[in-house]
Amino acid sequence: MIALDPASARELPHKLVLRCDPPGSHLPGQRRDEYRLLEVVRDCGVPVPRVFWLASDGSAFGTPGFFMEWLEGETVPRRLLREESYEAARKALPDQLAQALARIHAVDWQARRLDFLPCPAAEQPAALFELERFEHLYRAVTPDPHPAFELAFCWLREHAVYEDRRTLVHGDFRLGNVLVGQDGLRAVLDWELAHIGDPMEDLGWLCVRSWRFGQDTLPVAGLAQREEFYRAYERASGHPVDPRRVRYWEVLGNLKWGIITILQARGFLDGTSNNVELATIGRRTAETEWELLQLLGEEG
Repeated sequence: MIALDPASARELPHKLVLRCDPPGSHLPGQRRDEYRLLEVVRDCGVPVPRVFWLASDGSAFGTPGFFMEWLEGETVPRRLLREESYEAARKALPDQLAQALARIHAVDWQARRLDFLPCPAAEQPAALFELERFEHLYRAVTPDPHPAFELAFCWLREHAVYEDRRTLVHGDFRLGNVLVGQDGLRAVLDWELAHIGDPMEDLGWLCVRSWRFGQDTLPVAGLAQREEFYRAYERASGHPVDPRRVRYWEVLGNLKWGIITILQARGFLDGTSNNVELATIGRRTAETEWELLQLLGEEG
């Protein structure tokens, strides 16, 4: 079935993006949930593209998908972090990203009926819920052992943090998943990993080394120092940042990214996709293992 808002149809832009499930998608309902989520967060002031059609059964496009607004901008992190034309954007982005996260975390997910998203039980810490979700995925897909991951699982269980509030979490908030113009942030993209949890998770994920793209002296996405970004988030959200919790989520973020690299490679190894990029991403698992050992060594 295709859902179409008649008012939106009269205002269709000239350029649209078709957002579809990839071949062999392991997340049924992914596009339907993303469509509903984009409608909600845009209504709450989060900068995202407008969505227009939803074909949740795959009858229109051959696979579940929807159309969304085309916006001009750049998503390639290495260009954003290095090219002179984005110098002004780099200066503006720390505050803009903090403001976007504050708006995401302010969404009343219960009133907006976002309970279809993954959510920990009332008595379960969000940290352990997320750890268990990814450990289950890891056990299901890994073709070989990874001792550094096993060490990280043990440390994360032993040092689990407790959230002081539960919010909508983007789950993959980083350069590469935001659209940027020369003036800065234009849209937040790629909501497949959205869930309900600890808002500090998004801050920790933004600090994962892989998302610095070589700009290691600026640990927050290659753009800012941690303290600078924390202050920007506090100003935008009105909530304090707990650096200890952010650090925990940075460790868990590195583990999650390592598991995702294995998942990507598994699709290539199993023959469900012939995309060579998936195989090359699988080679990055070793990077996350090295980073986890470094982080756990610093934590003692």
